[in-house]
Amino acid sequence: MKAFRIDRYKGEIREAEAPEPVVGERDVLVNVHAAGVNHLDTMLARGQFSATLPYELPLTLGHDVAGVVERVGPGVTRFAVGDEVFARPADLRIGTFAERIAIAEQDVALKPTTLTMTEAASLPLVALTAWQALVERADVKAGQRVLIHGGAGGFGSIAIQLAKHLGAFVATTASGSNVEWLKQLGADEVIDYRSEDFESRLHGYDLVIDTVGGANLEKSLRVLRPGGRAISLVGPPDPGFARQLGLNAGLRLAMRGLSAQIRRQARRLDVDYSFLFMRADGAQLAHIAALVDSGALHPVIGRVLPFAETPAALAAVEAGGFRGRVVVSLVG
Repeated sequence: MKAFRIDRYKGEIREAEAPEPVVGERDVLVNVHAAGVNHLDTMLARGQFSATLPYELPLTLGHDVAGVVERVGPGVTRFAVGDEVFARPADLRIGTFAERIAIAEQDVALKPTTLTMTEAASLPLVALTAWQALVERADVKAGQRVLIHGGAGGFGSIAIQLAKHLGAFVATTASGSNVEWLKQLGADEVIDYRSEDFESRLHGYDLVIDTVGGANLEKSLRVLRPGGRAISLVGPPDPGFARQLGLNAGLRLAMRGLSAQIRRQARRLDVDYSFLFMRADGAQLAHIAALVDSGALHPVIGRVLPFAETPAALAAVEAGGFRGRVVVSLVG
């Protein structure tokens, strides 16, 4: 089958023939209609996670999918041939830039009925990340104050909507051209990062979700109230991440060292710091699908490219400069 793969880290992403997926006892074989494109794909291609996610090469990239169930393993109970589904396959089982993919049943959910395949494929990774940050880890309540950096991006545009649905007061950072649009999306306060300093504007926040890192993360700690929480999606990775991946003692020690400085700064300010590396979860995706169908969430798509232009789609994600997500379409 056709797929877009890398033969080596930092090598060319190219179309190639890939082996047909092996469908296990509890797997669902999905005929791919559309696949979302993520920064994680480009980071993997560069080898940034080669020490922590031991993929075998050649590797088919792609972390988001929407499509139709073509076959199910004998132990599958929740899906049937013909079901329209969406998913973020588990780490070490990715590969949605292909005509077909086998995914564990537990990582799959029925596609929102109100969305097209292209729209549905834009959601899994970013929506699960937002859910795991706002609901699972931070347990955001009505009236709390939440700062989400990078509001116009794929993650930010979904996280703003989810935080608003949870009843939070939502601030975000973005370029000035996106201010009014982000307010329509649900943001209560938008700071133009090009001309304003969010640290001088915001105080006493319960939660910051950082998508930038470095000095931006350090400043984010200072806008939190005592007892507040900062969650970073870009690192540095912390000991919790090492435990999540089951890393060996040496890598666990390295993770501790990488985040030691920011964790010390957080302790001095009486706030909490943690790194979030999202995981696949079909049950959470089902909750997200229900929110989409209720009208509480809607996808934001910046570009749709044909499957043959997957390398261009990855380049577009790297370049940025648009609102929302990039999706490649295999059908239509």
